Amino acid sequence: MRVALVTGGGRGIGRAVAQTLAGEGVAVAVLSRTASELEQTVSEIARAGGTAMPIVADVTRLAEVTHAVEKTRSLGPIDLLVNNAGVGGPIGPMWDTDPGSWWRAVEINLRGTFNSIHAVLPGMVDRRQGRIINMASDAGAYRWPLVSHYSVAKAAVIKLTENLAAETRRHGVAAFAIHPGLVRMGLTESSLRGEAPDGSPEASVQSWVRRQVEEGLAVPPERVCELVVRLASGEADALSGRYITVHDDLQDLLARAETIRRSDSHLLRRR
Repeated sequence: MRVALVTGGGRGIGRAVAQTLAGEGVAVAVLSRTASELEQTVSEIARAGGTAMPIVADVTRLAEVTHAVEKTRSLGPIDLLVNNAGVGGPIGPMWDTDPGSWWRAVEINLRGTFNSIHAVLPGMVDRRQGRIINMASDAGAYRWPLVSHYSVAKAAVIKLTENLAAETRRHGVAAFAIHPGLVRMGLTESSLRGEAPDGSPEASVQSWVRRQVEEGLAVPPERVCELVVRLASGEADALSGRYITVHDDLQDLLARAETIRRSDSHLLRRR
């Protein structure tokens, strides 16, 4: 049985990914800071006949993540890491945001991703196999004014993935950064429910999210899960190191994999 560790798996996209992987016969360790959310995720997986283990940990604390990885290995060697844990932060112009809150958001989104990678890689390198999927965002590939903490952190995750793939390729490890699209879960759902004062930066961001949803641009969670399953299967290892969005045609990218590799294109712009 394959084994996966999914961070931020207590709710939202992380929960959907954990449930889908379990449905594919993968034993899933689900990590989150919130025990009650973990219990619900694991209970739903168990009721569906899957195998799951809850792990309470803070991804910004390396010792906790290292312990989580050791606990996960009781299910077997870790084949897949899905770095999904992430948070929002202060919204507004950079000069008006609290520096501590800004850096804390970057820390969770970036340090948490690095810590999990750092903890699982020795085992993957020793076994000469493994796959790592990092949740990124178009906000990191382009920009997201007023939400600079998120944009900067996700840009760093994309570049981290590119370097990770280059360093681990000869060790049999593949890595991907993916954009899940606008899914009506987690941070997106919070924006849809938000009632910020008119004219505020928060209201501007919430209005943009609502327009995207109203224009039919939201992505069902099943599409994100399908992309994760396909990348986890190994069929796209030739694209290791690349930033792939849920809107991309994976078969088309694979057909052009050699050209993409030769041109060292880590950002695959959608048509």
